[in-house]
Amino acid sequence: MAELRTTEINAGTGFSRIFVGESLDNLARHCRKGTFLVTDQNVHRLYGGRFPDFPVKVLPAGEKNKTLALVEQIYAFLMEQGADRDCLVVGVGGGVVCDMAGFAASTYLRGVSCGLCPTTLLAQVDAGVGGKTGVNFSGYKNMVGTFSQPEFVLCDPEVLSTLAPEDLACGFAEMVKHGAITDAAYFARMEDLCQQALELDPEAVSELVHGSVRIKAGVVSRDEREGGLRRILNFGHTFGHALEKGGRLPHGFAVSMGMAAAARLSVARGLLRPQDAERLIALLRRYRLPVEISGYDPSELADALFRDKKRAGDAVRFVLLKEIGKAEVVPISLAELGRVAEKLY
Repeated sequence: MAELRTTEINAGTGFSRIFVGESLDNLARHCRKGTFLVTDQNVHRLYGGRFPDFPVKVLPAGEKNKTLALVEQIYAFLMEQGADRDCLVVGVGGGVVCDMAGFAASTYLRGVSCGLCPTTLLAQVDAGVGGKTGVNFSGYKNMVGTFSQPEFVLCDPEVLSTLAPEDLACGFAEMVKHGAITDAAYFARMEDLCQQALELDPEAVSELVHGSVRIKAGVVSRDEREGGLRRILNFGHTFGHALEKGGRLPHGFAVSMGMAAAARLSVARGLLRPQDAERLIALLRRYRLPVEISGYDPSELADALFRDKKRAGDAVRFVLLKEIGKAEVVPISLAELGRVAEKLY
């Protein structure tokens, strides 16, 4: 059993406590009367027997179901159950469930309490932490959402054993990102513990998840609404989201490709040493992540970049690396990004 580690976020929309190493079996300890669970069909099939005895809304699984229509179903469920402003909505599942449960809670009756139990590695280090909620709209990722901190987040390393290798790799992509942008020592631990992490050694996974959560929590506590510092968490996401839009790539794979591209762009601009870019790309490969892209229409990428939430006028706030553990946000024109896309992809 992994050691229990705790991290806190104290931000404008609330106080959040993240428990890494806490068992799903202990979820009831963090709940109260008036708790309502939201999950998906896959998680309910695997772990529904371990849920505490509260009403459960089971949603269809998958990114394609991350829609306002499904959020309306959560609202209807809460209304049917008589949920009032003192209720607690707990999302148990991957990033889609965490995002939708958080969004529903933050908007139902103008905002009720939320808790999360992310069951994928990606959700444990990304969607479940930081207070961003959202749904996709008109084909674009997370176009509608809120900032709202969950009361608690429980990260159980044991539930990761049922994930496909591809899903694990997506989580590792975000973890590598956290080290690359803020913490060279953590990046080195990702290198040192790579094999143990791939084998899902509970203590190694717990240590690395906690380190990743600690990094993100520190950034979010200082800049919850992405006014400045938090933008560095978008490293790899500008091109990543553009690539992901076509539905051909899972999130972590797209972000990995985006990080590789951003590292190469950082070298081209004279910010990053070539050997540091290669070190990052090598670690992504070790975690079984793709770093090269082909077969994408540059015009489709350009359109997705134009609609990116990080766009400001005719430029996109692009995160580049100065060294392993240090990033900066640079405005880059859409025209230049288009040229970069043609060269890198």
